[in-house]
Amino acid sequence: MDQTNQLGKEKIGKLLLIFSVPSVVSLVLNALYNMVDQIFIGQGVGYLGNGATNVIFPLTQLAVAFGLLLGDGTASYINLKLGQGSKKDASKGMAAGVTGLLAVGILLFVILFGEEKMSIWK
Repeated sequence: MDQTNQLGKEKIGKLLLIFSVPSVVSLVLNALYNMVDQIFIGQGVGYLGNGATNVIFPLTQLAVAFGLLLGDGTASYINLKLGQGSKKDASKGMAAGVTGLLAVGILLFVILFGEEKMSIWK
């Protein structure tokens, strides 16, 4: 089959399988990376190091989730607009995506570090 228009002609079940396999592999590799980190931290630092990385891991996953949410959404919007030939709308979408990522980053920073931690800056 012609690979240039695969999304328009292929069955949805096959497309889901084709596009989900790389995602699942990346998630498995990410989990493996975390396990190997835990082994090295446990041997080098000890159980307190493992405890610290286990506490911070969900927070890093939250930041990654927001980054993927806004990044993939922005990329999809830009692709749609460029496909329509609208470079002006695509550049506006890029600006909105970068602004959204910066806003979420600052918001996560303020929420995660809290007022107690930020009081040292006063």
